[in-house]
Amino acid sequence: MKKLMTNLSILATSMLVIGNANADVRVNGFANFTAGITASDDALYGFDDRVSFSEQSLFAVQVSGDINDKMTATGQIVARGSEDFDASFDWAYITYAATDNTSVSAGRLRLPLFQYSASLDVAYSYHWVIAPQSIYNVPFNNIDGVRIDHSGYAGDWEYNFQATGGAIDNDFVLGGQPGQIAIDNVVVLSGELAYESWKFRGVYGIGKVTFDLPALNPALGQLGQISAELGSTLAAIDDTGTFSGLSIVYDNFNWFVASEFTLLEIEQSYYPKNTSYYVTAGYRAGKWTPFITYEKSDSNNDPKFVEQIGGFPAPFQGPLTQLVVGIQQGVASEDSTLSVGIRYDFDTNVALKADISKNTNDINDDENTLMRFAINYVF
Repeated sequence: MKKLMTNLSILATSMLVIGNANADVRVNGFANFTAGITASDDALYGFDDRVSFSEQSLFAVQVSGDINDKMTATGQIVARGSEDFDASFDWAYITYAATDNTSVSAGRLRLPLFQYSASLDVAYSYHWVIAPQSIYNVPFNNIDGVRIDHSGYAGDWEYNFQATGGAIDNDFVLGGQPGQIAIDNVVVLSGELAYESWKFRGVYGIGKVTFDLPALNPALGQLGQISAELGSTLAAIDDTGTFSGLSIVYDNFNWFVASEFTLLEIEQSYYPKNTSYYVTAGYRAGKWTPFITYEKSDSNNDPKFVEQIGGFPAPFQGPLTQLVVGIQQGVASEDSTLSVGIRYDFDTNVALKADISKNTNDINDDENTLMRFAINYVF
């Protein structure tokens, strides 16, 4: 908490300096206070059988100001409970309004991968306690680069297209093991169409991916000693990765149903193809919004590169098979989650939420249940 207060004090001082220099500075923020506990001592989304108030809690302040008639600067500082409320810049970019419909932004930006990417941290903006983890729990929500936005109308249709390019460098967890991910030459194209109560969205991205997963380095080193070519093939070093996604939303203000599907693949590496999706529905009855969500993530595929082992002498085939299959099984996963919850709009800009999620490991049929409560607000 001391660290949080120190960081917020620094931010407040910076805001005062900016405010004195430019009267057009705009300041807003949001916060999520979330508590959770599981029914067993196995962890789920960072929670265990002891009540945690920090894992999915955060406090954020966004500052924006006009540089001139065409340019604005935006910064967003977020302090996450999962990181001991160590505040950092999630966004820091400049935007140039080329026309009334087209803008160009450069700096650290939100990567437009998902339906709720722009408001992912603002839990007040959606009905869940937190967006479905099967889709949204990825290690690369932000990018250092450039994004072009173009929006407008075509008849009764509203459209928004984005083109993003840059690089990503971030910590991540794969198969329960911490590591580092770097993606260079990133290009992401996305588009959204809206008509009356309907929204449709598609996205495609590509980049050169490198994983540094220390837990796998010994096994990859052994594989490289037997076959340098096969070891290089399995290692995720500057390999082409692709990401694609589709979403559809129907919302007539009384009730809604939505679904999102994503596919992530790095063919020439040990990283398994991952397919994920969710389906959610809810009903608004005054201040109350009960909802239900089913989500699934599957990266439990047949091992790759096994057919290449047949070309090696018989004494090498057993050890090679063990290494190649073992490396891939170590990062494979498959699970599904069913959640029911409710949102209550307590007051202006304040929402109270609660949900219960039952998660099933579809590989070994282990189950775990998580209960969460949250206060979300914007200011």
